[in-house]
Amino acid sequence: VQLQASGGGLVQAGGSLGLSCAASGRSFSSYAMGWFRQAPGKEREFVAAISRYGVTTSYQDSVKGRFTISRDNAKNTVYLQMNSLRPEDTAVYYCAAANRYQVVIGGANGMDYWGKGTQVTVSS
Repeated sequence: VQLQASGGGLVQAGGSLGLSCAASGRSFSSYAMGWFRQAPGKEREFVAAISRYGVTTSYQDSVKGRFTISRDNAKNTVYLQMNSLRPEDTAVYYCAAANRYQVVIGGANGMDYWGKGTQVTVSS
């Protein structure tokens, strides 16, 4: 599976951005998907996860109520809608795929495929 994230950019605090991650290759619906992020000098961290058919989602506590993960299996795409952005959300955001949902919510280790990141910068 090849993953390509897009949609990052510069936004003021309180603003919104939508990220997309397009997948190609093996069956997209076979994979649980996740978004992760890495800020300068910090480790890559879990942001959000979605199960293979979108029935179950999970979020990092700091983004609950502000971010929404979704997917469209017909389009082989997973999305991350980010609202009420804060300067601390500034990071490179990555999408990733794993065979099991439990792997995604367990953190960055164990993911099967990673996309190249997209930069999100939130100014204060």
